[in-house]
Amino acid sequence: MPLLPLTPDELLSTTRAVRKRLDLNRPVEREVVEGCLRLAQQAPTSSNSQNWHFMIVMDPAKRAALAELYARGWAMYRGRSAKVGQAPSAEPNKATTQQRVLSSADYLADHLHEVPVHVIPCVTGRTDGLPGNQQAGRWGSIIQAGWSFMLAARARGLGTVWTTVHLPYEREAADILGIPYDDIMQAALIPLAYTKGTDFKPAPRAPLDSIVHWDQW
Repeated sequence: MPLLPLTPDELLSTTRAVRKRLDLNRPVEREVVEGCLRLAQQAPTSSNSQNWHFMIVMDPAKRAALAELYARGWAMYRGRSAKVGQAPSAEPNKATTQQRVLSSADYLADHLHEVPVHVIPCVTGRTDGLPGNQQAGRWGSIIQAGWSFMLAARARGLGTVWTTVHLPYEREAADILGIPYDDIMQAALIPLAYTKGTDFKPAPRAPLDSIVHWDQW
């Protein structure tokens, strides 16, 4: 399929977390998903072998079952945030952004079962309880592959968002999909759909000097 006329910089700066602008009524062709997956395979790896997999879920009943787990995870996250009493930012612009993202996340939780494709990146070998350096080495490759998939999707007019909300119920998701839980870890759930319009813009970000440290913190 034709690619959007985006420069590399435009692609990198406009691949947004898309929720409300996912087109829930337009099917996504299998060959388009496969094209994105072939590009994801080219992502850098942290070892000589690609020890990861992608589970593609298009079956409506399985998507509905995953969406139920996601809704439970989102309700738990929402409840925990309220209990902690997270105060909105004192900065008006940041507070507005927080509310917009929260509304968008609520929408996704309500409509995830309608998103035509669920993509679950997986990695071989569990790291439960391992130290940080071993965690980083295991997750490094699959996260890069997932991001490559999301960039490829954006170039083809599709939207994505990296979510981990269902992972408290990872074993239940594994049972739904036949994933061997003791051997394979799920890294995320990426909703995939064509977008309503393709005119995404770079998001506002903090000044570079507020997050960058040269030679010393």
